[in-house]
Amino acid sequence: MTNLLPEKKLAPQGWLSLWQLRKGSSLLLLLLAFLSLGIGQAAAQQRTISGTVTGDGTSPLIGVSVVLKGTTTATATDVNGAYSIPVTESAGTLVFSYIGYITQEVPVGAQSTLNVNLLTDAKALEEVVVVGYGTQNKRDLTGSVASIDEKDFNAGPVTSPLQQIAGRAAGVNINQVGSEPGQNPNIRIRGITSLIGGNDPLVVVDGIQGDLGLLNQIPPSEISSIEILKDASATAIYGSRGAAGVVLVTTKKGRAGETSVEYSGVGSMDVIAKKYDMLNASEYRAAAEARGIEFNDYGGNTNWFDEITRRGYTQTHNVAVAGGSENFTYRTSLTGILQQGIIKNSSYDNYIGRFQGTQKALKDKLSLDFNLNTSVRRNEYNNGSRVGEATNRRPTDPIYTDEPLYKDTGPYFIDPNSFGYLNPVARTLEITDGDVTNNLFGSLRAEYRIIGGLSGGVFGSWRRTSREGQGYISARTTVEGARNLGEVPANLTGEERDNFLNNLPDGIATRLTNNSDEKLFNAFVNYKSDFGDNHLDFIGVYEYQKQIYDGYSASARGFLVDSDDNLSALASADPNLFQQGNISSYKNDRILASFLGRANYSFKDRYILSGSFRRDGSSVFGANNKWANFFAFSGAWRISDEAFMRDLSVINDLKLRVGYGETGNQQGLGPLNSVRLANNAGTAFFGGTLIPNFSITQNENADLRWEVKKMYNAGLDFGFFGGSRLSGSLDFYYGKTSDLLFDYAVPQPPYPFGSIKANIGEILNKGAELGLSYALIDKEDFALNLAGNLTTNRTEVKELSGSLNGIPLTTNYVVWGSGGTTGVGSTNNAISHLIIGQQLGTFYLFKHAGIDENGNQIIDDLNGDGLISDGNRENPDRYIAGQALPKFTWAFTPSARYKNFDMNLVFRGAHGHKIFNARKATLSTLSQLGQVNVLRSSLDLGLQNLTYATDLWLEDGDFARLENLTVGYNFNKAKMGAIKNLRLSFTANNLFVITDYTGIDPEVSSTGGSGFGIDYGIYPRTRNFAVGINATF
Repeated sequence: MTNLLPEKKLAPQGWLSLWQLRKGSSLLLLLLAFLSLGIGQAAAQQRTISGTVTGDGTSPLIGVSVVLKGTTTATATDVNGAYSIPVTESAGTLVFSYIGYITQEVPVGAQSTLNVNLLTDAKALEEVVVVGYGTQNKRDLTGSVASIDEKDFNAGPVTSPLQQIAGRAAGVNINQVGSEPGQNPNIRIRGITSLIGGNDPLVVVDGIQGDLGLLNQIPPSEISSIEILKDASATAIYGSRGAAGVVLVTTKKGRAGETSVEYSGVGSMDVIAKKYDMLNASEYRAAAEARGIEFNDYGGNTNWFDEITRRGYTQTHNVAVAGGSENFTYRTSLTGILQQGIIKNSSYDNYIGRFQGTQKALKDKLSLDFNLNTSVRRNEYNNGSRVGEATNRRPTDPIYTDEPLYKDTGPYFIDPNSFGYLNPVARTLEITDGDVTNNLFGSLRAEYRIIGGLSGGVFGSWRRTSREGQGYISARTTVEGARNLGEVPANLTGEERDNFLNNLPDGIATRLTNNSDEKLFNAFVNYKSDFGDNHLDFIGVYEYQKQIYDGYSASARGFLVDSDDNLSALASADPNLFQQGNISSYKNDRILASFLGRANYSFKDRYILSGSFRRDGSSVFGANNKWANFFAFSGAWRISDEAFMRDLSVINDLKLRVGYGETGNQQGLGPLNSVRLANNAGTAFFGGTLIPNFSITQNENADLRWEVKKMYNAGLDFGFFGGSRLSGSLDFYYGKTSDLLFDYAVPQPPYPFGSIKANIGEILNKGAELGLSYALIDKEDFALNLAGNLTTNRTEVKELSGSLNGIPLTTNYVVWGSGGTTGVGSTNNAISHLIIGQQLGTFYLFKHAGIDENGNQIIDDLNGDGLISDGNRENPDRYIAGQALPKFTWAFTPSARYKNFDMNLVFRGAHGHKIFNARKATLSTLSQLGQVNVLRSSLDLGLQNLTYATDLWLEDGDFARLENLTVGYNFNKAKMGAIKNLRLSFTANNLFVITDYTGIDPEVSSTGGSGFGIDYGIYPRTRNFAVGINATF
């Protein structure tokens, strides 16, 4: 078996990888190790002060921070609220602080016992959520924001933070398509709002902005909370990057007090939840014989799918050290995520080091926050294509042979009568395909409280990503293009030809590097003021971002020695096999400069107004549209605070929210999309000299600009029966994306190239969301909470036509997903289309009317012209058969607690949509018998030939899934001595799914790109069982 990559080229597996980063990352790890020793205590311990801390004069408080002011001497109260702290004879003041209570400073004096009672801080107890460029009390929100705290995260073998919040927020669809190691779930916030402009939300981690890839650099166990900004009044503050929503991640920080050490670990076993139901060898032979099909039977009895798969295993480990003094707190952690895929030779390892520190100075007027993260991510790829290769191969073929067709393919069987024969086991085991990604990012935030509620500061971040990929396809993989490379002289025949053939060079080697360097700087001023019943909060920001991307790739073919060692010696390949495109490189950048501000005003905490404005200047926009303005305004009315509501004791909280905002989307624009480009078009002789030719490959469009999304939102937040007994929110939204980016066909001339990217179309997006939580039982020894959410969404194509520079650009019924069903022309093969007035992802298909006696499809002639064809737009033989987007999605997340036991469940579902089972179509034609395998169901179907994309393959996509079941036990703190907390848990993921869909999983691509809702075949979805431990010392 071939290793993923030559070990001398890449960081080795295991924890040692962390110590083989570049110099900057190594310095970070030395710092992490040093800080893990904790903060030293003062040596001059003359006496001890002890006592207890209670809250509001009643019960003892656990974990209260007790700090000797002006020193690093600190401790925390135990399970009984007791503390003991060494002080010098001349000690001054002890500082007692606890979340939700007013901090107290108490002079020590000569006493040796000091009991303290902390009073509740009503303001501090209000739930605070993170919003763009700041925080707000949840009760003061005017926009639509979902907040998920750490205590509500999904448990188990989590490899991505998105898995922690799947099903936890209305209007946020997070689904896992297959279980390929290291694969991120898809996330869509309030549906799809762009065709080619991108639908991924902006990700912000502690102020650092990035794409979804940024989440791979954050340990899931180090996240404190995740906020999701959903409507335009909340996301407009991010301007041209806010149209698809914003995910705000807040990581954990240290607390003043004694040093604590935390460990969390999870180990899981992964099994395949469902397989394709293919014919076995005896069934295959019987089916071929019954139909009079002769084929080369080599006597095998092979289940190719089982041969390339195995049990998968996932383990995650996290060690964190946290502590600090009155003026300095820190948290540092090391994390390892190790995943073995269920397809052999596939894996994912991610090692992450993190440090966070907060320093206060100048009598607490100056606050410094510092974050530094480094990670090494290693991937070994064998993707879903291996599944397709295994299901296609005849079960009567053997894996190995004693008489190889080619000596350089080793012991693997190849059918000499089949051109391009591929052995799936050889392809899986002998492939070298992987990469190593080094990440380093950090940030520094400095804020100075100038006077009263006026403060100002700066924030800077830097993110560097370097990916090195290497791939080698040897002749042993049996890939046709990797063996016997070169030409055989025509005069050679027989044994001489075979000998020459077997000595031709083999192998294809590829190396690539991708680097990104992202810098962000902002300067801000913040003003907060309370005057009478009025509260004002204002922030103004100047921000500058620059991103630089560069990379190269090189490949070579034909080596005398067929080995992945050739990755270090590309120049040793056969120069006669060099082709154009074997070497390529790139470098580009993008700059975004912004001015932005937001003001929040409230009167009596009852009437709340908010407004924001942002002006973006981006280098990726066309020359005529470099700057864009975005704004939002919203308001809220806390009805429950009105006098006429005071006698309604059943209603504790009732708030009405309304808002409007305009946001932008520049995801679909690259640095060079607005300019004319040319590329090499081969060579030609001119004047007896071989010269390169160039041709235009992209038209210029100086008017290229951002997509604009305008959204209205109305919502109601409520709490009944004591405020938290029954609580929830209801939102309605209506939005339009205009200036939609799309590639349009244009005439030649006047354009030198046949298509152009332009802002023409319009998409409508509307829906409703409901989130509920009901504390059915809440007693000391037993609690039961029922929670869930329901979302409905419709995305409709409103316009696809317009003009550019006086030239009409029009498209309708354009193909938006095809291939994989017939192998015939694209006309009959088209599956989904973009149709004005219909939903995005509309299936526009021929109507299946049966199968004739010869096994051919019978197609309903809908227009009655005697021909089966697309016809014209007004009178085609196709019809609208359904849509790929669900009409509604839901989640149900009940939880229970009995004494020290607890249980949490996550159910998810989607309804009202269709899936085109293209994979089933390709495996169901009996004319393939003798060449490839077929599904067992194809024998009853009786279809010989597949000619049209019809509704025969369109299936209901409805499903209900038990996504997560977790049972845990929390040990009694009073009996564990130095162990402050200990929890054991068991988790099962993807326990069952209820669906009529016949594919291996109903959650196929639903991200909005061309072909979504079509099942071409995926990496198998797994079911996993995990045990976990969490301990604090």
